[in-house]
Amino acid sequence: MKKNKKFNGYVIIIAIIASTGGLLFGFDTGVISGALPFLKQSWNLTSGQQEWVTTAVLIGAFLGAIFGGRLTDILGRKKIIIVASIIFAVGSILCGMASNTEFLVISRVLIGIAIGVSSIAVPLYISEVSPANIRGALVSSFQLMITIGIVVSYFSDLAFADESNPESWRWMFYVGFFPALILFIGMMFMPETPRWLLSKGRIEEGEKVLAKVEFESEFENSLKNIKEEIAKDKTAARFKDIFTKTWKIPIFIAIGIMFVQQFVGINTVIYYAPTIFLIAGFSGAKAAIAATVSVGLVNVLATIVSMFLIDKIGRRKLYFIGLVGMGLSLAALGTFFFLKDSMGDSLKWVTVGAVLVYIIFFAISLGPLGWLIISEIFPTKYRGVGVSIGSFSNWFFNAIVAFTFLKLAWLFTGEGMEITKKIMDDGVEKVQTDPNPAGAFFIYAAVAILGIFWGLKYIPETKGKTLEEIEEHWRQGKAPKHL
Repeated sequence: MKKNKKFNGYVIIIAIIASTGGLLFGFDTGVISGALPFLKQSWNLTSGQQEWVTTAVLIGAFLGAIFGGRLTDILGRKKIIIVASIIFAVGSILCGMASNTEFLVISRVLIGIAIGVSSIAVPLYISEVSPANIRGALVSSFQLMITIGIVVSYFSDLAFADESNPESWRWMFYVGFFPALILFIGMMFMPETPRWLLSKGRIEEGEKVLAKVEFESEFENSLKNIKEEIAKDKTAARFKDIFTKTWKIPIFIAIGIMFVQQFVGINTVIYYAPTIFLIAGFSGAKAAIAATVSVGLVNVLATIVSMFLIDKIGRRKLYFIGLVGMGLSLAALGTFFFLKDSMGDSLKWVTVGAVLVYIIFFAISLGPLGWLIISEIFPTKYRGVGVSIGSFSNWFFNAIVAFTFLKLAWLFTGEGMEITKKIMDDGVEKVQTDPNPAGAFFIYAAVAILGIFWGLKYIPETKGKTLEEIEEHWRQGKAPKHL
């Protein structure tokens, strides 16, 4: 038997190219944060219209997640990623060309469809080509690319931000065309996953790809396990078939982890960071966007750290470490805004600091864990459908959080708690009144606490387990915490 290697260069190349879908995911979700202040100025958007423009991409992602899983099971993971890259490219151009709010909302729904589809297909694709002992790190490359996409969008927003030109938001959207083109070209040269090929009876192709991506010492065992699991599920997968007693726990885990991931408020930071920083006291959209860039950079660095930790210390430990850190930083944010009058000018700096701490703990835990775990816990036959349910849940909860943040902030802004500042509008000094987000941050902190108790029972430890071993665990009716 040949000595096993620690790394498989070919698999790493595949993961890098496929995870460009994550970069587009991150870019097209993050770009709105810098564009929003200029859209507000250019089109005089109300708070409700700002939430619609922000949430439109999530409505599309919601739709993409509904159909994406089934399509990846039928057509294959590779083809769906290629289709998503085309939709990304077209959607980016249409967003930049938008002539009114309605046009922009529809264009962002289109981009959202691509995001929803890629959020299923990319982690699924990477998990099915990855050897078990490096699967966590490779699937986490998807989350890393999401964070890189977000920070690229922040730098792009900063580069094109022009306080004297309200239309400067257009090129912020156009930039998204270029990574879409890279993904399209790269995926044309990538293989389909061996598990999907074997499940479709394309034995020779599947074995050939598996030989390239699996460690030599594990090839025969992996092939045997995959074939055995496929043999157990000879009939075609139907969406309703997954809702059986055997798979109810994986479904509950997929929905639950996405609930926690979103309701700790991560996308209030990703979508509304410049808005939050403006409320905290930064002067001008460009200054707020510049502060947001630091959030994006820390997000990337912490995600890189998580890639080294996730296959060493395990999923469960990272989950709990992350939630404790996020809960404390969210409570701190709520306290800072609650004590705004005594904080004075320091409010903007402690807000940035608390947001950075929050991002670090999210990036090492729930950021990669959400997408990783849902790509691991379902059997080959239902993996596309199962990941679709998890992704669908993610975008549904994401949309609720994004669409309610400003409303929630206003709801808990009592009399005297409003944040006011003087601004110049056409040479006339006016007083601008913003909501106090303290209450919203306290609610997100409470969700983090609830997530800890939920995770004690339901978060599995999948470190080092093959996908087939995880599947057999559920078939035996064992509890998640015993995996």
